[in-house]
Amino acid sequence: MQEKVALVTGGARGLGLAVARELARRGDEVYVAWRSENESSRAAQAEFGANALRCDCEHEPDVVGLIETLIAREGRLDTVVHAVGEYESGPLAECAPATLRRLLSNNVESAFLVARAARAALRASKGSLVFFGCTGLEGLRAKREMAAYAAAKSALIVLARSLAAEEGRHGVRVNVVSPGVIPHPHAADETFDPKLAAKVPLGRFGTPEEIAAAVAWLVSDEAGYVTGANLEVGGGFTP
Repeated sequence: MQEKVALVTGGARGLGLAVARELARRGDEVYVAWRSENESSRAAQAEFGANALRCDCEHEPDVVGLIETLIAREGRLDTVVHAVGEYESGPLAECAPATLRRLLSNNVESAFLVARAARAALRASKGSLVFFGCTGLEGLRAKREMAAYAAAKSALIVLARSLAAEEGRHGVRVNVVSPGVIPHPHAADETFDPKLAAKVPLGRFGTPEEIAAAVAWLVSDEAGYVTGANLEVGGGFTP
């Protein structure tokens, strides 16, 4: 089998980094994209070398340039995992309009720009695209204390399913993986609240490696008939 070329945006830290490492372990040629120069991005550059590229996924020229650079180097692109999406909690009464705009831009517009830039390459390879959602959004459920974030992720699910419907005839699969409570060094503070574990039917938090394994399956040939899905990996947790 030909080695696949994969891009993980937001791959310098957290769940994106776990996905990048898992895809590399499985034999893919993995590129990671990072936005800000910091300790995490420097570590990613050390780990992935020339395959760690800077990109602000909310800035279209950056995204287009990222895809063009990757195609120029590899000649193909088989997998895109968009692990970008800022989180913020709090009641709507305290949510500023600028906060809502930022969450929509970072979670939804960035996904749109990445999909748009990668479309031709993914059509050529009959590739796969995965976005990151969050558990508990099926059925448009109301969310206290995280409504703005949930609105952005709900919009992302609709975007992904629309892309899946439109791109299926070109052989491109589009899915969402929705993590539950997954503690990691860059997670929100409330993610580490031990009281949350008691609310998870499986009785424990998840791990970045479990999310990475789910993503790796979604982009694999074994999931070749799966598209438009929202795969919740949260131990049954529905906040």
